[in-house]
Amino acid sequence: MELGVIIGFCSGWVFIILSILLNADMDFGAVMNFVDPPSVMITLGGTVAATLVAQPLPKVITAFKAVKNILKPSKLDPVDAIAKIVELAGLARKEGILALEDASSAMEDEFLQKGVMLVVDGTDPELVRSILETELAYIEGRHRDVQGVWEFIASMGPAWGMIGTLIGLVMMLQTMSDPSTIGTSMAVAIITTFYGSLVANFISTPIATKMKSYSSDEMLMKEVLIEGILSIQAGENPRIIEEKLKAFLSPTLRKSVGEEKNNDAQAGDE
Repeated sequence: MELGVIIGFCSGWVFIILSILLNADMDFGAVMNFVDPPSVMITLGGTVAATLVAQPLPKVITAFKAVKNILKPSKLDPVDAIAKIVELAGLARKEGILALEDASSAMEDEFLQKGVMLVVDGTDPELVRSILETELAYIEGRHRDVQGVWEFIASMGPAWGMIGTLIGLVMMLQTMSDPSTIGTSMAVAIITTFYGSLVANFISTPIATKMKSYSSDEMLMKEVLIEGILSIQAGENPRIIEEKLKAFLSPTLRKSVGEEKNNDAQAGDE
């Protein structure tokens, strides 16, 4: 579970509600002034409607389903991936490439398993790279499609908030014969802009940004796997492969690769 998302979302609402209460001398009834069902309908309903017009329905459904991935993202550990590649390289060096076929059956990562099986089948290295990079490009493309839906929602939220404001202003101008209703009508007119800003800046944009971050991490992982698989196929020394793949990592993570090996060695001595 990604605690950052939950903490950020909850704290955001706390700050919003607390700021309303502080400006209203802690009058809890003031919070209800920001609740207006018609404004919610025009802002959220309009945003969803525009999204359905602009985006294919399957992509919209996929984008909403993908929200669960930012709450419970896949565990991506590049250090563990490098260790796995080095282990496979050692196995291939000792027992030959064909020994990787049995090892691949226990792999949870389908991308790595596919690459290893291509190598076991004797596929040309350039073709192996082409196949894996093509799959990588399509995965990244699907990620961009989902991110694009949320970015579009972020752009539509304020727009529909403004439409709601214009509707409210028109209705206010029609009732100006009663000055006592102007303040209330103006507040209702402006509150749709508030909802639109929330949709864009508190929900949609953060979701899209989080998805981009996770997608970037996944692409890095798969690039590491591609280079590792091709290095195994080339028969390179496991130590050389490890150093080559560590170049993909930050200095902090590079140290972790060495630490993990030392821990494994210590465990073996015990």
